[in-house]
Amino acid sequence: VQLVESGGGMVQPGGSLKLSCTVSGFTFSDYQMNWFRQVPGKGPEWVSNINNDGSPTYYADDVKGRFTISRDNIKNILYLQMNSLKIEDTALYYCTRENDHVSDYWGQGTQVTVSP
Repeated sequence: VQLVESGGGMVQPGGSLKLSCTVSGFTFSDYQMNWFRQVPGKGPEWVSNINNDGSPTYYADDVKGRFTISRDNIKNILYLQMNSLKIEDTALYYCTRENDHVSDYWGQGTQVTVSP
């Protein structure tokens, strides 16, 4: 099982980024997927969840209306479109596979930095 995030970078407040998570080693369409984020000194914070077939989707309150999770079950890629980014969105972003309500595999993370 492998999950590889990409698409992070530095952006100004109000800007946008689209993260990708390319997966391999398992049947992607069989699993719910999540995005988490983490800042230094704190535990991971759940951001969003998507069902195995793309619906429904769920979001943490502080990203609702700004972030959109999606997936391509043909290409085996999970996405997170992030708009109207805020300084407090700065974090290391991880994708995870959800198995029986547990995130059992994590990627290595991609850094998102929002700074003036």
